[in-house]
Amino acid sequence: MNQLLWGTPSTLRSLLCELVNWDSRTLTEGENTFAPKLEAKLNELAYFINNPNQLALHDAGLGRQAVTALYKHPEATETIVLISHFDTVWTEEYGVLEPFAFYPEMLTKMLSEPQHNADLPEDARIDLETGNYLFGRGTMDMKMGLALHMQLIEKASVEKWPINLLLATVPDEEVNSAGMRAVVKELVRIREEQGLTYKLFLNSEPSFSQNPTDIAEYVYSGTIGKIMPAALFYGKETHVGEPMKGMTANYIASYLTQRMEWNELFRETDLGESTPLPVSLQQKDLKLQYSTQTPYRAVALYNVFLMKRTASEVMDLFEQVALEAMAACNDSYKVICEREQVKGVGEVNVLRYEQLLEHALLKLGEKEVDRLKQEVLHNEEWDDREKSLRIVDNLMIQCQELAPATVLLYAPPYYPAINSSDNPLVIQSIELMKKTAETFNNTVEQIHYFNGICDLSYVNYDDDTNGWAAFESNTPVWGETYSIPFTEMAQLKAPVFNVGPFGKDAHQRTERLHVDSAFVEMPVMLETLVKSMYVTNESLETCTG
Repeated sequence: MNQLLWGTPSTLRSLLCELVNWDSRTLTEGENTFAPKLEAKLNELAYFINNPNQLALHDAGLGRQAVTALYKHPEATETIVLISHFDTVWTEEYGVLEPFAFYPEMLTKMLSEPQHNADLPEDARIDLETGNYLFGRGTMDMKMGLALHMQLIEKASVEKWPINLLLATVPDEEVNSAGMRAVVKELVRIREEQGLTYKLFLNSEPSFSQNPTDIAEYVYSGTIGKIMPAALFYGKETHVGEPMKGMTANYIASYLTQRMEWNELFRETDLGESTPLPVSLQQKDLKLQYSTQTPYRAVALYNVFLMKRTASEVMDLFEQVALEAMAACNDSYKVICEREQVKGVGEVNVLRYEQLLEHALLKLGEKEVDRLKQEVLHNEEWDDREKSLRIVDNLMIQCQELAPATVLLYAPPYYPAINSSDNPLVIQSIELMKKTAETFNNTVEQIHYFNGICDLSYVNYDDDTNGWAAFESNTPVWGETYSIPFTEMAQLKAPVFNVGPFGKDAHQRTERLHVDSAFVEMPVMLETLVKSMYVTNESLETCTG
């Protein structure tokens, strides 16, 4: 048998450290250069030297690329798609150790030194002292998952497993999932061109704890959804010396935010699990500098998690809450106006972005509305969230007859919830993972919805009601800087499953990976899972025994 490059715990650990060394923080040059480096790394495998057309880079915007690598058995059509992301969050929380955040072996060693060890939380210090954790940005989330998929591809190609493996690793998962949204169309194309049948979408995001003291390990038969309702509040400007001649946007916003925070109307429960309650992610006025003019335009973003609801259903709920909030706002304002014996500036209206857009088109014409939108879209300093809010602001400035008003919209990103808990293949696979874990004196539990948010949201999409339509019509940047390939997502029909290594503190300076889980247990679990898709029961017992 050929010598495997990444076939042992030590060589797999070296591979992980090399991947982590390639700084790929989201929206940096490192994220742009990661894909070509990975392509070169995969080209070290004999299979891709002999089959160069099975390895490809795909444009993901802003100079970023996704990577696909297909191991194709000559007699197989069934294919497991291995999904991962290679971007990481930023590293400023590491402080003086930030230069070492991408050097796991060195960082782990340095954290043992007294001047750094004293600053660690107690649980991280205890884990460090065991010697069974590797610290560093991206070790847990989620370059270990990518390394494991690379190991699977190598072993399958050398041993000629009679099943196809399609590795798809993408940038930008941590922000907008531009990489996965781009690669969805490529997955459809590759399936058609290569004559593949997708059997399973397998992600290897890490096992996330359910609470700060949780050390259990999990596999996931679905992933939670996320959507971001937002609002622009437009009041009436005035001088602070004449406060009753205007209405601040902050006053209006306070009523909606108070009702959105922790609102149980948005909680969903399915299969014994519940979504976290909504919270505000941002609230600010749009004044660019200090003055004694009152702030009359403000915005807010709210995070809502999903299990079964569509974008249309969430917008209906959001509108209901906004109407109740503005009714309370108007009642309170009326009392104040009566007390101060003033007429006031009127009642706050509630409208959706699609209604504002329709009004603006009738008033201003298509050409002027497009100019107002492009004025915002060409601002390279603003992200998709800011652009969404600023487009609404631009239109409302030209349509002040609608004010005072609260305009409801969606801001990117949107992650649909996906669940395969009732799929027979997934049910069988969960039991297999539990039995395999037992051979390491370990236990694995099932969670129905991965709570860390992941790119599995963009496959196996099922929506007969066109519930996504409210997202398209109420997202100002839709079709410009942001879109979701719903049609192609619906064509990627196969169950989803997430099996990944155990780690702790993703997105924190104490991010760390459990060494035995990553380099000893998980390779066996994933190999066992893949082989279960084609081997006989007798062979499977030999493999797991």
